[in-house]
Amino acid sequence: MTEASGRPTRSRSARSSRRSPRSGVFLQGKAITPGMGLGPAGRVEELPLPDITERYSAIGPEAEGVRLDEAIARALHQIEKMRDRLVGLPEEGREEIASLLMVYERMLGPSRLLRQVRSRIADEGLCAEAAVSEVTRELALQVSRMAEAVARENNNTQEADANLRLAGEFEEIGRRLVRNLTGISYRAFSSLPPGSVLVAEQLRPADVAMIDPARIAAVVTQGGGGADHTAILLRALDIPAILAVPNLMAQVQEGEMVVVDGHLGTVTLSPNETELRLAAESAQREVKEKRAFGRLKRLPAQLQSGEDIELSANLELPAELPMLMRNGAKGIGLLRSEFLFGEREDLPDEDGQTDAYRAIVQAMDGRPVTIRVLDWGGEKGRACMRRLGLAEQVADGDNPALGLRGVRLLLRVPEVLETQFAAILRAAEPAEGVPPGRVRILLPMVTSADEIVDAREIYDRVVRRLKRKEHTLPDPLPPLGIMVETPAAALTVDTLARHADFMALGTNDLTMYTLAVDRADSMVADRYSPLHPGVLRLIEAAADSALRARRPISVCGEMASDPRVVALLIGLGLRSFSMNSASLPRVKRLIRTLTLEDCDQLRRQVMLETDPVVIRDLVRQFAT
Repeated sequence: MTEASGRPTRSRSARSSRRSPRSGVFLQGKAITPGMGLGPAGRVEELPLPDITERYSAIGPEAEGVRLDEAIARALHQIEKMRDRLVGLPEEGREEIASLLMVYERMLGPSRLLRQVRSRIADEGLCAEAAVSEVTRELALQVSRMAEAVARENNNTQEADANLRLAGEFEEIGRRLVRNLTGISYRAFSSLPPGSVLVAEQLRPADVAMIDPARIAAVVTQGGGGADHTAILLRALDIPAILAVPNLMAQVQEGEMVVVDGHLGTVTLSPNETELRLAAESAQREVKEKRAFGRLKRLPAQLQSGEDIELSANLELPAELPMLMRNGAKGIGLLRSEFLFGEREDLPDEDGQTDAYRAIVQAMDGRPVTIRVLDWGGEKGRACMRRLGLAEQVADGDNPALGLRGVRLLLRVPEVLETQFAAILRAAEPAEGVPPGRVRILLPMVTSADEIVDAREIYDRVVRRLKRKEHTLPDPLPPLGIMVETPAAALTVDTLARHADFMALGTNDLTMYTLAVDRADSMVADRYSPLHPGVLRLIEAAADSALRARRPISVCGEMASDPRVVALLIGLGLRSFSMNSASLPRVKRLIRTLTLEDCDQLRRQVMLETDPVVIRDLVRQFAT
């Protein structure tokens, strides 16, 4: 709970029930930020929001409007105070939290949320608390239901996660306004002893903004998930964190020693001497490793035999940019543009997309950025496609993965592709005082040359239109590349290369289509293996064809996140990889210990085998 002063207080159960010492109680949650943290538990709880017993106003709409305006002004002042605290945070966390505070400020401006609140007050006579509570709850429920629908229809949960984050933003603004209207105070973390493990039922993004990572050893909560804003901000602050620990608050006592393993997602309560010693040693090793990774960031990704390897990062959301930069990415190898479409009630326009892409390109400070155009269709984005007026393009067949998706869908709705091409071209325009960004455009799910030809005709038409409008386009224009995600594409790279400027191997879908396995289907998930010899032979054939055609080719699937698999892929002829940013330091570290002969020897061993299990074991044992 929180006293009027804002200081955290012990919960009643912690004060009244001092249980006997115990040892070795293990809890399991969702690992959010890797790392080992240990220290005394600092339980922090907050006063609940009051029940709104009087729905209608007793003072009239005009007075309620004044109360609402005062609550909004107070909320904006609170956000400004949070922004003032950002100065002492790590750069990555500072940027993450600042971007979220901007979202809150927009919601507290002339937004749909406040328009509906004011309408409820004026038209229905509600008090301000009831209007805020009902509108934010309804908006959050709408986008949450949308997320559920997307999750049911879409194996890729990115879109569902984006909607859940939006629901959380509505809820946070609602809670903040209701607290300001009713005078219920917030919790604070400043009085926790240095080195504490922060234990809470729930942490919201605004709470993370108040955490000093120099004082908190780790964070554990009972609620939350890996895709919400809280998780993103905790990763940015680089605090070992575990969320979604069942029944956490009923089991952790105030002040008891806690070990948090952010790698395994485990929490040990009252560890014994051996457990405590091992955790402390592990934490010390990680501190040294992070220092080494910091030095590694500045070193080239180069084999000992001298060959340069290009390591880039995949980007799902702009909020992940600080993590990408922190881990030393040389560029964005795959920017998934779906984040612009998932939270909207209409299709994003050209200006809005331009601003979003330009912000990312400029943030990369001249490093290359590869933007994949909208990759929806089949099982991806079906609910959002209906919502955005593309219902006719939604596939309802028995095999949506084999239906209208990727570039096939975009060629059916060329106006969507035209808008996206135009926005990317405008975002790549030279800007005064900004290093020129090397922007590239990627077409998803290409299977034949005619799809590239048709897309390039649209691209050229957009270029001519922008030139007529006197836009200063980059020279040369951003190259147009393709995703190689099917056996048909992998086996005809030589033909596709006549029309495409570069290629990116999407090994997730390539594995699925090659093995006819949906890894989300528990009945066959064990058959999904990117190290199947059929998949590896397709990758080798694609790499050889691209090399002969003198076209750049990269890998941007999950295979690129495993350092030993990257070694095998180097042996197969690949030199460019894009992965989740957290994997970059470990991949680079192994690369710098290897020679090209090491990688080629692994390739020779693997390609003689026919059993995926044997291949997996060979790769696991490599460089140990």
